[in-house]
Amino acid sequence: MLIPFRRVLLTATRKHNCRLFSKSNTAFSTRKGLVLGVYEKQSDNDGIHLTEAAAVFDRSISGKLSEMLSISGPPLKKGKSRIFYGLHQDFASAVVVGLGKSGTGVCGKENWNNCKENIRAAVSVGCRQLQDLEVAHVEVDPCGDGQSAAEGAVLGLFEYDELKTKKKVLVTTQPYGSVDSAAWQKGVSYGDGQNLARQLMEAPANYITPTVFANTIEQKLSPFAHKVAVHKRPQSWIESEQMGAFLSVSKGSEEPPIFLELHYKGSLDSAQPPLVLVGKGITFDSGGISLKPSSGMDAMRADMGGAATVCSAIVTAAALKLPINIIGLAPLCENMPSGKANKPGDVVRAKNGKTIQIDNTDAEGRLILADALCYAHSFKPRAIINAATLTGAIDVALGSAAAGVFTNSDWLWERLHKASIVTGDRVWRMPLFQHYTKQITESALADLNNIGKYSRSGGACTAAAFLREFVTADHWAHLDIAGVMTNKDEVPYLRKGMSGRPTRTLVEFAAVRTSRDMRV
Repeated sequence: MLIPFRRVLLTATRKHNCRLFSKSNTAFSTRKGLVLGVYEKQSDNDGIHLTEAAAVFDRSISGKLSEMLSISGPPLKKGKSRIFYGLHQDFASAVVVGLGKSGTGVCGKENWNNCKENIRAAVSVGCRQLQDLEVAHVEVDPCGDGQSAAEGAVLGLFEYDELKTKKKVLVTTQPYGSVDSAAWQKGVSYGDGQNLARQLMEAPANYITPTVFANTIEQKLSPFAHKVAVHKRPQSWIESEQMGAFLSVSKGSEEPPIFLELHYKGSLDSAQPPLVLVGKGITFDSGGISLKPSSGMDAMRADMGGAATVCSAIVTAAALKLPINIIGLAPLCENMPSGKANKPGDVVRAKNGKTIQIDNTDAEGRLILADALCYAHSFKPRAIINAATLTGAIDVALGSAAAGVFTNSDWLWERLHKASIVTGDRVWRMPLFQHYTKQITESALADLNNIGKYSRSGGACTAAAFLREFVTADHWAHLDIAGVMTNKDEVPYLRKGMSGRPTRTLVEFAAVRTSRDMRV
């Protein structure tokens, strides 16, 4: 039913169409908004192709939505939107978003599901448009895939403004019309998990120290205490474990290191070998004595992105009650240039006894991961996956299109790859040739060097080869996520800033693992 109004002014632009109405109409004081989807025409002779939910809405207002779409401008293209006011008494405003062509699926060239990505992008556009109008409650068209729609809404609305006086309107979302509630809630959990990683990565380094990071994750896991054990290992424990590489990085900072250890027991089979996730947790990386340039150094507050994504994935797994055992390990510290800091040329001893010549103190992430990977083997894991913002070289190689994966296991690669196709947060396999191992094992003073012999060549590959020296497990993967650490405009359903990638891919990987599969 149309709401009566005194005067209507219809203004059509290339971007959107607006209906303005008298502010005296009190029905709009509820400030509810609606996001609906429309597909592109398959041919010039086709009519408007609304989603199922949008078609139901259109019928409820006697076809007014279709009429307005027809007269307000050209057909909506993928990712474009048009907003209408006063179409329905329950909604002050309705945004129609373009979903692209219907019936699309997995694209072999792009290595993702086009339909899911289109839904995420379109829904996020609509939700953000309503947030800008200060609409506090939004109902969202599931667009045939409630999980992807929920992810688009939750991820699209996130912005880190905790330290600003003027904040974005907090928007609550719910599905519009009939929907698989379990799928929607799963999408909300996936989105919340990635947003937790984004929140940790965005926060200034003086707000997220190693201690605060560990406390934050402990608090997030507190509702699941019956399934999760949290251990915040202090420096004395790190020393007792003879993690000399980790300690060598942390000693340059006044902030004490913490080795965060999480145990999620989701399987009814206590003997199920766990999946071990390891995350680099440098809460600020100055480069140490090998000091980074000042330009852009503030972004190194997110050099704990590996720990953020790994820990957030475990929080999400617990929220979803995934039937799998997961152990999370996050060595947390700062890399600072004090009188106690590592010096170029120093030699340190890792937990497995190997000595490491440190020729560049800015290659510190691999040092703390070396000890964590050694420790990971004590749990007799089914698989080990580590994530780290490790090298600028992976950004040069892949940009922000995908996280680089270095693995000794085809089994593990295939499952990570399949998970990334579902999430749209892609991974791409990189080489682990012996060619790169030789470059880090030919060291003048120690068993290993923390940088490759040819420092400008294959930096991401030599870093991965270094980590492999601390792995004996048959199924191990290293995810270099430095290239996907931030988002400018590459991922349309993420605002500019820290991305929290690839949290959803890690969750999806864990979600599709069954107890039987983990024993294979």
